[in-house]
Amino acid sequence: MSTEVKLEDIVSLAKRRGFIYQGSDVYGGLSGTWDYGPLGVALKRNIMNLWWQTFVENRDDMYGVDAAILMNQKVWQASGHVDTFADPMVECHKCNARFREDHLDYSKPCANCGERDSFGSPKMFNMMFKTNVGPVDDEASISYLRPETAQGIFTNYKNVVDSFYPDLPFGIAQAGKAFRNEISPRDFVFRSREFEQMEVEYFVHPDKWEEAFEQWRTDIAAFLDQLGLPAEMVEEVEVPENDRAHYSKRTIDYEFAFPHGKDELLGLAYRGSFDLDNIQRVSGRNMEYAVKGSNEKFVPHVIEPSFGVERALMAVLTSAYRTDEQNGEQRIYLALPEHLAPVKYAVSPLLKNKPELVEKAREVYRELKKKYGAVMWDDNGNIGKRYRRQDEIGTPHCVVIDFNTLEDGTVTMRERDTTEQKRTTPEEI
Repeated sequence: MSTEVKLEDIVSLAKRRGFIYQGSDVYGGLSGTWDYGPLGVALKRNIMNLWWQTFVENRDDMYGVDAAILMNQKVWQASGHVDTFADPMVECHKCNARFREDHLDYSKPCANCGERDSFGSPKMFNMMFKTNVGPVDDEASISYLRPETAQGIFTNYKNVVDSFYPDLPFGIAQAGKAFRNEISPRDFVFRSREFEQMEVEYFVHPDKWEEAFEQWRTDIAAFLDQLGLPAEMVEEVEVPENDRAHYSKRTIDYEFAFPHGKDELLGLAYRGSFDLDNIQRVSGRNMEYAVKGSNEKFVPHVIEPSFGVERALMAVLTSAYRTDEQNGEQRIYLALPEHLAPVKYAVSPLLKNKPELVEKAREVYRELKKKYGAVMWDDNGNIGKRYRRQDEIGTPHCVVIDFNTLEDGTVTMRERDTTEQKRTTPEEI
């Protein structure tokens, strides 16, 4: 069995089996955008649901929000995004193509036109998508598509405190779309212009941030294990002081061994009181937390675990991708954890031209569908082709109704990873 996977393997399988398509593909595509097909949206939703269940529903100290994508421009001015959310960009004088400086090798020719020594000086490029709200196009109507979900949490901190008055420490969680006008999107869905984030802002007493930080390290490791990511493929990288944001006393980047190389999967940062201080300064609203039963008041400090959905999805696909040999032929399969698999069971009649088998198979299919939801009907091609197709999309169990079923009520259930088959009953399943 081989677990080595190339990026083109993932891209090919994703398109072939209906996980991910190029955005606007029929019109030639739009760089940095991707559409999720039936299986992709199911896998993505399973990852997000697992995150929400783990960090919100299963905890007593977490509150969920869903903030608007469009926000008052003062949000992004106060947070520093308007002035500083930028990457250095270099333009080719020959073809006017633009590249991120940190992805550019000046010794090589332009990747777009082949011209040598054609690059200009780097210029800072703000990555926020600017738009106008309402019918008047003026300075007062400017807004931005949010480049992160965090600020929607911070602007709702006071609302949650006033509505629920939670004890410290507590967190506010949000999962949703974010947009960045990337200069050079790359590596499939790893870096794109439209993506989803899953973020928590965890509010703590200023003197107790280290304890909370260490607990989040433990919680993150447990969640990555639930995603099926091998520990040896994940590395915690301490970000040195000169590379951290000026308000951060500690940041850990979690890097994963993606097909294109080790790269950031998620981040854990100690943000201090930077964001709430900014809101208090610009809005004039008091962001202090009053400790119950005391006179103590302070602006809470914040621990931020920030997850990228698409990066998690890429890591899951990379970890699950397998090849082996069955009956002298190469087999590709996704060894997905069952709770993440887009399809849990595939149900087939052994022969689709036998009405009695089809009728019984439909009966079993309906019962499993009612129980598990993520169940697929598959009668296309012979049984071997069905198995290969279900293996490729990561279906853990294939249930086949054959002539024995009509006699004793048992069905054949085949397991994805081992290809072993056993007789069982639909009731046992």
